[in-house]
Amino acid sequence: MPADPALNRLARETSPYLLQHAANPVDWYPWGPEALERARAERKPILLSIGYSACHWCHVMAHESFEDPAVAAVMNRLFVNIKVDREERPDIDHIYQTAHLLFNRRPGGWPLTAFLTPEQVPFFVGTYFPKTTRHGLPGFVQLLERVAAYYAEHAEELAQRGAQIQAAFRQLEPEETAAADAFSSILLDVALDTLKANMDREQGGFGTAPKFPHPGDLNFVLRRAAAAGDDDARELVLLTLRKMAEGGIYDHLGGGFYRYAVDATWTIPHFEKMLYDNGPLLRLYADAWCLTRDARFAEVVRETAAWAMREMQAPEGGYYASIDADSEGEEGRYYLWSPAQVAALLSDAEYDVASKYYGLDLPANFEDRAWHLRVMQPLEQVARRLDLDPSTCASRLASARAKLLATRETRVRPGRDEKILTSWNALMIEGMAHAASVFGEPAWLASARRALDFIRSTLWRDGRLLAAYKDGRAHLNAYLDDYAFLLAAVVELLQTDYRSEDLEFGRALAEGLLEHFEDEARGGFYFTSHDHEALFHRPKPMHDSAMPAGNGIAAFALQRLGHLTGETRYLDAAARALGAFYRYMEEQPVGCASLLMALEEHLTPPSLVVLRGDAAAVAAWQAEFAREYRPETLMLAPRGETQALPPALAQPLPEAGVAAYVCRGMTCLAPVASPESLRAVLQSGQIQ
Repeated sequence: MPADPALNRLARETSPYLLQHAANPVDWYPWGPEALERARAERKPILLSIGYSACHWCHVMAHESFEDPAVAAVMNRLFVNIKVDREERPDIDHIYQTAHLLFNRRPGGWPLTAFLTPEQVPFFVGTYFPKTTRHGLPGFVQLLERVAAYYAEHAEELAQRGAQIQAAFRQLEPEETAAADAFSSILLDVALDTLKANMDREQGGFGTAPKFPHPGDLNFVLRRAAAAGDDDARELVLLTLRKMAEGGIYDHLGGGFYRYAVDATWTIPHFEKMLYDNGPLLRLYADAWCLTRDARFAEVVRETAAWAMREMQAPEGGYYASIDADSEGEEGRYYLWSPAQVAALLSDAEYDVASKYYGLDLPANFEDRAWHLRVMQPLEQVARRLDLDPSTCASRLASARAKLLATRETRVRPGRDEKILTSWNALMIEGMAHAASVFGEPAWLASARRALDFIRSTLWRDGRLLAAYKDGRAHLNAYLDDYAFLLAAVVELLQTDYRSEDLEFGRALAEGLLEHFEDEARGGFYFTSHDHEALFHRPKPMHDSAMPAGNGIAAFALQRLGHLTGETRYLDAAARALGAFYRYMEEQPVGCASLLMALEEHLTPPSLVVLRGDAAAVAAWQAEFAREYRPETLMLAPRGETQALPPALAQPLPEAGVAAYVCRGMTCLAPVASPESLRAVLQSGQIQ
């Protein structure tokens, strides 16, 4: 126990979420041998509480129940209490979220409240419970006593049910595999049609309220739209991105996206900001700009990249995890306004523009008491209403935004979770590197490089990755997502700015995937490594959630690295993974975007373009082509002598100018010497 008797065992942890509970009267344990051994020794059930620091309802349950000495006394008497940060331990979270799905026939969420036998077998799982009975939910103390009584009466039966529950877990994963010769592009067409049918043609996005960004699904639809010439699909994605950029899910003052919108019109968000949303959205908005040259898409990219560097990048180089939804005990308080507050800060001319643009002249949109900024009418329309020229209107809006942001930054800020997670960093590194390439922004590239170099120097130990870093401590065996997402980020960085050490790091990550995670018998990759601690279940994730499925990204990134290096083992492992989940994709194409994009590149390998020549001229070529939407193309400009490069990249240097070598699979064309010729080759489909 900590030296301070007012603190529990969580005081020794580095996770901000666990530390938030260190002063609770609950006798919390972190997940580990000490807690599990106590449960076995005392034959006590385990109360497992899983959450994260930016979670609003986690805070509510903590304030209502975990900070109450009377509730804590019941918890301590009846259970061994374990608190888990789902961001540090996604392995544990995956297992018991799956249990919630099996037991309740609906997805779970956070806080997750699970009751386990001492052998980690779940027997009751829920989410938020109020302190006293309300809204059809039992009061927490009442629930604790009922669960403990049930366990006392059925302990032996529950212990025997473990094997049955494990079998039910396994049934959620496909049993039948498919050979590569059974793969068909028809599945891609079916998935595209299914996703389109689920999209909101008025407000964009998928389904109705609540609305999540789903960048993976949008990315897949955009790629297939380009491949199939489907203008309708393309416009649905662009509509979604425009509506999100107008809506309250986007931070119009500080940049960056919130987690999701609680309504169908993207107006009011759940106010937490997660790193893992904003990295993929950076990439998606950069691609949308390539397709449209829409200035609003460029603004979103610039503002979101600036937010990530200003508010989320640690001095050491890595990116922080999240920003809380709450400040001063209220959700969204930091971001909300009243017309009077805004009018007091702006000139009359600025307020005329801002009030009409953001809807401050309309009724309150947040709980009928406050205003959350969102675009209510285009700036051109505001200019016409005020009889202003567009440039004057834009200038007044920019001035108003700067004043509002400066004032907002004097408020009490929401909490920031300053742990650095390898997988989440990888998503931001990839998005930042891609945006840097598209917009030619060296500061963004430098930001991505700093984060990658930090991970390589701090979280890469003896040829193995670690998952998390906080307060000088790197720890936790890395998961599939850490290796797969980081490999994808490295492949993106190689295209933005080739460094030989990045290629070697990518190879090491790929070897780690094959050695420590692959199911060699059936294909695919486990979420945890072969030498990870034994848990109740060992899943092979295939379904995208808030983040893409590790198996989809692993297959996609291994294929791309295989094309870059000529290493067929990477291509074969990716094919085995696709075979392991192909039947599942046939049954449930929605939610499999990452696997579907890997399948797409298996069926139609990307064109590999290797640029060689004068450095300045090569850079000009890269800048030109980066501004074009070409998801089916890998373009690299490796520096150095030919003999130092892997075979697929070892193209000779021309005597003058630039030579572009184009290959797909085992087929290559003669080099071309002008951007126009290269564009003609790529557009002609000469390489099949």
